[in-house]
Amino acid sequence: MVAEQNSISGPVALAITGASGSLYGLRLLECLIRAERQVYLMISKAGQVVIPIETALNVPSRAGDAEVYLSRHFGAAEGQLRVFGREQWTAPVASGSNAPQAMVVCPCSTGTLSAIATGASNNLIERAADVALKEQRKLILMVRETPFSAVHLENMLKLARLGVVIMPASPGFYHRPESVDDLVDFMVARVLDHLGIDAGLARRWGED
Repeated sequence: MVAEQNSISGPVALAITGASGSLYGLRLLECLIRAERQVYLMISKAGQVVIPIETALNVPSRAGDAEVYLSRHFGAAEGQLRVFGREQWTAPVASGSNAPQAMVVCPCSTGTLSAIATGASNNLIERAADVALKEQRKLILMVRETPFSAVHLENMLKLARLGVVIMPASPGFYHRPESVDDLVDFMVARVLDHLGIDAGLARRWGED
């Protein structure tokens, strides 16, 4: 199902930005926790605003409080989920000496896309992505915008040439989705495939 050589070991860094589609990031978080993976979570300021608009969750703004809240909500084991502040430069993800093997920005706003493409590193999410690039770790960006401008496309092409996985939030329909959750699971399953995790979320092409 999922090739063993694609399996990513160790913690996975997950960033949720302010693009519409926080359901993707939260579902991915849930699946990673269920897969017993440690998660380093970062939520942008805009992401903090969007989450309660799109979901029933009201995640606290303080990193420590958010860690307790989300750990309880998703049933994480003690220490399995670590939430870092937007300028918490002491976080492991801020240094190549302790960088995780993989980072996912889900959803990824085009503003974050631009910052990563230019190496801005103005906040922890941008710095963590910059570290992933310089250490040649797996970096997956679930870009959520439509239509794409030439600027967006140029930034995606630049990063794709550096080995970044550009994965627009464009779910397929061959699995005959019956709900929004089915569409979300389709995209989350694709991310998990690239992390070497098979959560059995969606029917694969050619399967009965």
